[in-house]
Amino acid sequence: MYKRFVKLLSLCLVGILVTVSVPPQAVARVIGTEEAARAPGGAAQPGANIHVPDRTELLAMLDRDDVRRQLETLGVNPLDARARVEALTDAEARQLAERIGEVPAGADASILGILFTVFIILLITDILGLTKIFPFTRPIR
Repeated sequence: MYKRFVKLLSLCLVGILVTVSVPPQAVARVIGTEEAARAPGGAAQPGANIHVPDRTELLAMLDRDDVRRQLETLGVNPLDARARVEALTDAEARQLAERIGEVPAGADASILGILFTVFIILLITDILGLTKIFPFTRPIR
C-alpha cells in the first residue's frame, strides 16, 4: 500500500512539475516605423524620456530608509533599483505606480497559497490514515 501511494504521489508531482515548467509560446513579428510610433509607451513616441509624476513618486519611494533597508535585505542594490526605475518608459512607470497603489500593505498572497497547500497535504495524509490531525476525517484504512 505504501509503495503504491509513493508511486501515485510521484506521478502527480511529475505531472505538476511538467505542467508548471512549460513556458508560454511567444509570438514575434516585424512592425513598421509608423506602427511603432503609434504604440503606447513605444520608444519612438515624442517625449518618451520625460520624467512623469509617477516616475518621481517611484524614485522618492526608493529614497526612503525603510525601502532601502528592505531592498538590501532582499539582496538588491538600491542604486541598481534606481537605475532600473529611471530606465522605465512612461507607460511602464505609470503601470508600476498603479500596481504599487493597488497592493494592500502587509498582504502577501503567497502566504495564503502556502497555508492552503499545507492544509490540503495534511487533509490528504489524514484521509489516507498516515496522520490523525482533523477530527472530521475518516481514514480509508
